[in-house]
Amino acid sequence: MNLAQQIDQDGYDVRRFSHGLYIDGTWRPSSDGQLIDVVDPSSGAVIAAVPDATLDDAATAVEAAAKAAKGWRETAPRKRSEILRRCFELMVERSETLAMLISLENGKALRDARGEVAYAAEFFRWNAEEAVRITGEFGTAPSGTNRIVVDYEPIGICVLITPWNFPAAMATRKIAPALAAGCTVILKPASETPLTAYALAALYSEAGVPAGVINVLTTTSPGPLTSAMLADPRVRKLSFTGSTGVGRTLLGEAAKHVISCSMELGGNAPFVVFDDADLDAALDGAMIAKMRNAGEACTAANRIYVQSGIHERFADGLSKRMAALKVGAGTNADTECGPMITKKAVDKIDRLVKDAVDRGAKVLCGGSILDREGFFYPPTVLSQVSPEADMAHEEIFGPVAPITMFETEAQAIAYANDTEYGLAAYIYTRDVGRGMRVASGIEAGMIGLNRGLMSDPAAPFGGVKQSGLGREGGQHHGIAEFMEAKYIAVTF
Repeated sequence: MNLAQQIDQDGYDVRRFSHGLYIDGTWRPSSDGQLIDVVDPSSGAVIAAVPDATLDDAATAVEAAAKAAKGWRETAPRKRSEILRRCFELMVERSETLAMLISLENGKALRDARGEVAYAAEFFRWNAEEAVRITGEFGTAPSGTNRIVVDYEPIGICVLITPWNFPAAMATRKIAPALAAGCTVILKPASETPLTAYALAALYSEAGVPAGVINVLTTTSPGPLTSAMLADPRVRKLSFTGSTGVGRTLLGEAAKHVISCSMELGGNAPFVVFDDADLDAALDGAMIAKMRNAGEACTAANRIYVQSGIHERFADGLSKRMAALKVGAGTNADTECGPMITKKAVDKIDRLVKDAVDRGAKVLCGGSILDREGFFYPPTVLSQVSPEADMAHEEIFGPVAPITMFETEAQAIAYANDTEYGLAAYIYTRDVGRGMRVASGIEAGMIGLNRGLMSDPAAPFGGVKQSGLGREGGQHHGIAEFMEAKYIAVTF
């Protein structure tokens, strides 16, 4: 079975949605006819082209979202819930098709792509259940002179900007709660991985999402288009997942128009292993935390700190596991580590590894760019990595595990907090008291205690410090980001 047959095996040809912007429920070219090439990172070959949206296209999308806003806002919560539930069901039905598409345009191993589709679909199921549970508040003013009524209303049109590393999950994590709250949206997916966003747009329409409620634009000029949309007074929310640098720029732009922002930004997650940890469990967790999506994740274990008593055994065990991973095209069934997204990404990883080695790090496996077609970097383990190495302070975003030894609990916490980021952290210890104590001491929005995977639609996702503002997912947290409280003072 060739790749095209695999993509089409359930009768849903996602490729036919790769040549049109999705605005007001219809597919259309960009106003100037320009296109963006989509590249397979496994080979560097162009596999499709999508429209390159203009300022006029962005204005049309805002107009479509505004036209649909009143009807969607007034749609009964139960009806919205049923539509979201249908989105979940269709994603599950088409999961293999979507996974193959993600692997093709993103490069991630098919097993990771399948996991992403399952995770992405869950945001629709979770928010379908939460959509009918949005309640207000009622109480008596302390003075006794009036009643306090608090209602929660949709915030308005939302601009959603998502990255290339999880093209399905990062979109549904924003779209599902926004729709549950009663908002209309404009999604701008990354230009490297637009096909998944367009395939999902078709699925949303089939599930019953009305025209104009979800609009999708791809562009090579994200700055000007975003600025133009935020300048429209009908746009009241910006939700962004991406780098801290871009996030800072967007926050400045949003501030000009006093627009509510949710920001899920960069990460530099520490993975702390104490001497009393279950070694096999810690190694299992490290492989998950480090190698999910080949390390191209904001929650990836970026700095691995291992206490001296277990350091050598952990380093040996991790290097053996990493060296054994099968590297190949994401769409190959046996691939365990796919390519990086671009050559630029590979070059950055190589720079960080060379810097660490120059500062005294020892290469236990991998450590150099592979001589092959595509954008590949091998699974790599470094030991004796200096806390001063560049990779201790920059996101690696690749399959490199740098190990640094520590002696005391206080030293581990100090190492973990020596970063401007605070998204995620991981701790392995059999001592629950120590685990909770260290979790309290580490500055991060999310902690995995004896777990290498923490993301869950039912839990609030987000960071502290330079890792962002607001939360996505969780009971009430995700939907709350897309609502505003209205206070009504009532005298009977």
